[in-house]
Amino acid sequence: MSTSCNELSKTVIIPNRLGIHAKPAGLIAKLAKNAKFGIWMIKNGDRIDASSIIDILSLLCAQGSSVTLEVNNKTDKKILNDIIELITLGFGE
Repeated sequence: MSTSCNELSKTVIIPNRLGIHAKPAGLIAKLAKNAKFGIWMIKNGDRIDASSIIDILSLLCAQGSSVTLEVNNKTDKKILNDIIELITLGFGE
């Protein structure tokens, strides 16, 4: 579920029971690697590169966590939206 958004960032609540573990982190990173200008994940003030599985896992995103995803350029909005959709659908779990 998306809780807030603007043109270059969106905040979502992690819905799946296991949160973001290795498999979901890999799915996010795979999509983020296609960004031309970078995609970032922000949780509790920590801002990490969303194309890095290790960085994503370091955020410790449990079920119910609020995470903001941000792009640097409008060119990457589709990838941002694809990641948001992946998260809101619970990574297919």
